[in-house]
Amino acid sequence: MQVLLFLMVLLLPSGAGAEEIIGGVEAKPHSRPYMAHLKIIDYQGGTGLCGGFLISPQFVLTAAHCKGREITVILGAHNVSKTESTQQKIKVEKQIPHQCYHQKVNLNDIMLLKLEEQAELTPTVDVIPLPDPCDFINPGEMCWAAGWGLTGVTESFPDILREVELRIMHENTCEKHECYDDNSQVCVGSPTTLKSIHYGDSGGPLVCAGVAHGIVSYNKPGDEKPPAVFTRTSSYMLWINNILKGK
Repeated sequence: MQVLLFLMVLLLPSGAGAEEIIGGVEAKPHSRPYMAHLKIIDYQGGTGLCGGFLISPQFVLTAAHCKGREITVILGAHNVSKTESTQQKIKVEKQIPHQCYHQKVNLNDIMLLKLEEQAELTPTVDVIPLPDPCDFINPGEMCWAAGWGLTGVTESFPDILREVELRIMHENTCEKHECYDDNSQVCVGSPTTLKSIHYGDSGGPLVCAGVAHGIVSYNKPGDEKPPAVFTRTSSYMLWINNILKGK
């Protein structure tokens, strides 16, 4: 249960309530064809789940804390409780967490998953563009996060993909996150709203103008209120491109 328990510490709030991706709505079916649903078996034989997103036919980008003994990726899904004709289930051949991932302080929380076989690109399974290394998303911009995160502490996981619009915040807004680093992370979600990510959304993308600028990383343990912390994709483009090129 290591993966499950770790993700719960990161994203599970202490209060009760019926939130999905907090403050979100159901996504239009298959409107986000890059979304990946990760089913994880951890090193003790327990189970967990995360999100991710397809960046090439054979690679999914997710959070490093989503690693496990075995991962199966489901692409082309909207309702993960059903065997939809659009779905492609592919096992992960290799997990490649960032070599400087620091679990204790949640830095460099990024991982590439190499699939056992290439995904077939279709209208419901497709890649999402990544930013340039110098493309620094600015505070005030509005972006979207999506996932199949929990609907509340006492609720089951939702079957359908949900999404929420979030504002990029100035780094000072993330002062509650003691180890926040604006060079490699993004502060996301206005503290005056109740819109944010939740447990089970880890590894999903932060999409701004059609580009995956971030990866869901964590919120303060026991505090589901925004802002939350996302890994800044542009800061890792050299690392990502080297792996995609087989270096």
